[in-house]
Amino acid sequence: MDKEQIFREMKNCVLEGEIELAGELAEKAVELGIHPLEAIEEGFTAGINEVGERFEEGDMFLPELVAAAEAMKAALAILEPLLLEQQAKRKIMGRVVIGTMLHDIHDIGKDMVASMLTAAGFEVHNLGVNVPTDTFVDKVRELKPHILGLSALLTTTMPEQEAVIKALEKEGLRQEVKVVVGGAPVNQGWADTIGADGFAENAIDAVKLARGLVG
Repeated sequence: MDKEQIFREMKNCVLEGEIELAGELAEKAVELGIHPLEAIEEGFTAGINEVGERFEEGDMFLPELVAAAEAMKAALAILEPLLLEQQAKRKIMGRVVIGTMLHDIHDIGKDMVASMLTAAGFEVHNLGVNVPTDTFVDKVRELKPHILGLSALLTTTMPEQEAVIKALEKEGLRQEVKVVVGGAPVNQGWADTIGADGFAENAIDAVKLARGLVG
């Protein structure tokens, strides 16, 4: 199997959401001596980029998007540790801290956004669910991210997004980070009301927004 063939198979396995095959192809690339960075960029990332295009055009739907993100994640789980060992890094678009608000334990949408951002070349720190305001503030201070993603899947936890922004202002950190909000009940009007820097309706929009915010 030559490199061009394996790159095509990598791209297709992401398009088809074949999670197990993605891992197998990542391991195959290692066996063939293909550089992990090349495998990611020429194979798997090419697939996830086409997924984004098809999703926007209405040719792919949410379940397929989820499967594609999981396939990409399976490949990265094998290839990214090898990049660290070889001290070779993908070009990082920016650093993102993301989490679900306090008293909210929904993570599917947030995790999909994190996966798609990782696939797009961002360094993502996923704080999980039920994250207190102080934790968000501490991580902004510690990690100095370019973007802070705040996810609320319940109307009752939307005010926690505003609380984080106010806490960042109080600590003098608000100007240091772009705050992006999302979640089923969240919309652009709410983002404007609380002073967020952006709103994303889905994972594809989140990647576009993040790219725009980091310039």
